[in-house]
Amino acid sequence: MSHGPLDDETMEKYQEAGSVLRQVLDEAAEKIEPGVTQLAVAEFAEDRILELADGCAFPANISVDEEASHASPGRDDDTEFGEELVCLDCGVHVDGYIADAAVTVDLSGTPELVEAAKEALDAALDVVGPGVETGEVGAAIEDVIRGYGYTPVLNLSGHGVAQWDAHTGPTIPNRGTERGVELEVGDVVAIEPFATTGSGKVSEGTNAEIYSLENDRSVRNRAARQVLDQVKDEHKTLPFAARWLDGSRSEMAVRRLEQQGVLHGYPVLKEDDGELVSQAEHTVVITEDGCEIITT
Repeated sequence: MSHGPLDDETMEKYQEAGSVLRQVLDEAAEKIEPGVTQLAVAEFAEDRILELADGCAFPANISVDEEASHASPGRDDDTEFGEELVCLDCGVHVDGYIADAAVTVDLSGTPELVEAAKEALDAALDVVGPGVETGEVGAAIEDVIRGYGYTPVLNLSGHGVAQWDAHTGPTIPNRGTERGVELEVGDVVAIEPFATTGSGKVSEGTNAEIYSLENDRSVRNRAARQVLDQVKDEHKTLPFAARWLDGSRSEMAVRRLEQQGVLHGYPVLKEDDGELVSQAEHTVVITEDGCEIITT
């Protein structure tokens, strides 16, 4: 990992990705209301990102109620929003440089849960800077969320982003930890508190709609090879949605590629049934005097 201030050109790419993402998140969040389909909102956000930037850093995540992450509608999904808590998490890249941010839209009548995540994010942003331990950032997040009477999601964390890499070090925990790493000038990190009414542990569901390239190796099956070529060409190592792939046989091809270890699937991560999870997220660049939030 290279350290020291980002060069101007790289910084501009991050800033551009961040400002596009802010605009798209605001526009897409306004469309989340009862009776609208999840797919319509996901496709709206993704199409806008493609209009305004180089591409999506990952598929639009739309997590409802107990879902926390990796939920994205399937190709023919006609699920509509109801009286639910809805997290919208999107990513934009400009030349592979990534901005990642999330908002929670409350259709469920639990505004305090939304506030808890937002205020935890603000508290984290207040302490972030060079020389600060990631565990201190986690402690600031945990204090706020527990102060609201909720629990942080303990096994999800913020993370670094790098060119063509949506998930790298350092890890930013959502709770105080003794061990951590010191943030350095030039780190680019996505900070994402999750607050929940549940136990604070998410587990994998059975369903995956999001995948990424794990091992590029030769594949004999023709349909699988076509899918692999499309993934490498359009998404490189960034996560993609199964519904983005061409062709009626792509579903079988994806399963085959996953079984062969070529693609990695991301099952939906969720709390216990009946619980709720809120999320707030910004991407920041660590600077000499603190941080620059690129997604505001």
